[in-house]
Amino acid sequence: MTTQGIIDKPVKEIMTTEVQKVNADQELTEAQKVFAKYHIRHVPVVRHDHLIGILSLTDLQRLSFGDSFGDYESEVDDTIAEMLNIEQVMKHKPVTVSPDQTIRRVAEMLTDAEFHALPVVDDDKLVGIVTTTDIIKYLLQEVDNS
Repeated sequence: MTTQGIIDKPVKEIMTTEVQKVNADQELTEAQKVFAKYHIRHVPVVRHDHLIGILSLTDLQRLSFGDSFGDYESEVDDTIAEMLNIEQVMKHKPVTVSPDQTIRRVAEMLTDAEFHALPVVDDDKLVGIVTTTDIIKYLLQEVDNS
């Protein structure tokens, strides 16, 4: 297969379909648990099964005070996480792609943007997520197979 054929396949062939998601009204501590349990960096945010946002691990890390409070750092970070809900921190109205969008187009979108994951939506329903890591793994596999 040519390089052209490899990147013009639909993104549905490489997207993650078993998507971990959170509800908009949950506390940030619940999102932290999802990130830790599944070792992921992006999680779609839904309300009544409709995508309304996306939350990244980076979004949560920006809320951390790091070493600012010394021994009390963890307590301060926990208190902030308990005060806020996911909807207050998430990126609203995220850019999405359809399952039939080409891998090429998705790669271009991720290259041009300041994010590393795109929810995949079909008829207003979340059906997957595709990340820069998914694309890199796919390309490496195709190179190894050629």
